[in-house]
Amino acid sequence: MSKAAQTLIYFSRFVVNDQVFFRSKYSYALVNLKPIVAGHVLVVPLRVVERLKDLTDEESIDYIRTIQTVHKFIEKIYKADSLNIAIQDGPEAGQSIPHLHTHIIPRHRANNMGDEVYERMDSSEYDVEDGLKQFYQRKNLKRLDKYVVKPDDERYERTTQDMHNEAKWLAQEFEKYSKGQ
Repeated sequence: MSKAAQTLIYFSRFVVNDQVFFRSKYSYALVNLKPIVAGHVLVVPLRVVERLKDLTDEESIDYIRTIQTVHKFIEKIYKADSLNIAIQDGPEAGQSIPHLHTHIIPRHRANNMGDEVYERMDSSEYDVEDGLKQFYQRKNLKRLDKYVVKPDDERYERTTQDMHNEAKWLAQEFEKYSKGQ
């Protein structure tokens, strides 16, 4: 399908087609503008709704299945020991974009930051560009034990091109992963 004929995918009011690496009937997964660690992605319903309670039954089933699918994929591709799966359901819960989304964040024994991950989600973002570069260079290693989360004051938004490149790579890896299932 040509880009011109492609349906636009919105995260709130932002068009995010170039950040999307997986799409189901009612949901999609995209790379994060300001990830906490390498592999921090979002799962979002295609229809713009603010809260989990706003999904239809059919959308809810698809949304949870998408979260599970992306969960398994991210855990494998980033060789995670565990994952944080978080929904900030409403502005008082820390939701910064008025569109339901679920954070999927790979975690590793060697660099476990515990519940501090939630404080980082609520704080100013930090740059993980070097961490992502390290991951891509070392993606064939058994573990990402040396990855360290940068302090908040060293975080910044990634470029559109960086996010597009990561989404393209993840889409290619997801295709390989899907064939192995």
